[in-house]
Amino acid sequence: MYTSIFATPVACYGYVGLKPISKSLLPVKESIAWSRKTVSNGSKTHCMKTWNPINNKKFEVLSYLPPLSDDSIAKEIDYMLKKGWIPCLEFDEVGSVRRENSRMPGYYDGRYWTLWKLPMFGCNDSAQVLNEISECKKAYPNAYIRCLAFDNQKQVQCIAFVIQKPTTI
Repeated sequence: MYTSIFATPVACYGYVGLKPISKSLLPVKESIAWSRKTVSNGSKTHCMKTWNPINNKKFEVLSYLPPLSDDSIAKEIDYMLKKGWIPCLEFDEVGSVRRENSRMPGYYDGRYWTLWKLPMFGCNDSAQVLNEISECKKAYPNAYIRCLAFDNQKQVQCIAFVIQKPTTI
């Protein structure tokens, strides 16, 4: 059939690996004692400590940061409003997806958090959202509270971040 396609040699530009790290960037440790104390995966990359998952839940974006101040939250909300997104507040007692009532595949309790009022259609100032956040915190001091942003053109959730975590977990 088409033997000329397979008879033509193909130039191979395969992956040749990463360039080695410059020796000037890493400290020179030639002692055997130092090499016994260090951990390596066998290449130039050394292992690093990972996130501790025990009693340390992470939620949505920005959850690795310390609790956000009102000024930081206002800046995030201003970003949402500049994008034309609709802010919304939700709260939940547990704050994570869980299975309580059924073990069926695909069934989860807590998949959806409870809305605090309706999404804030027409909101154009972060102070309005901060006022709703403070009311929600007063009403539910021991709940997880998060702020969401919805894009009403694309019909998707664009961002969500936790505003409050309970003090007693």
